[in-house]
Amino acid sequence: MGIDAIRNEIEHMRRQINRQNKDIISLRRAGIDTAAALVLLSRMHDKVDALIGERNRLTDATAERRTYASGKVIHGTPSYRR
Repeated sequence: MGIDAIRNEIEHMRRQINRQNKDIISLRRAGIDTAAALVLLSRMHDKVDALIGERNRLTDATAERRTYASGKVIHGTPSYRR
């Protein structure tokens, strides 16, 4: 699976998680047990975390990025500071 496919899958799963959260809220308002829905939501979060790890592994493998101590990526020196 390529990096673009992984990014698309992450976005798709995040939309599904948002929908699931809205459904859980409406079920709670109706007084219906949400235990099964919360288990499903937990599995969805785990899958997104795994996809994010895979995406990070692929991006680190394709380009070694230098960072500042704060973690911000160094893109190079701007022309006005050379």
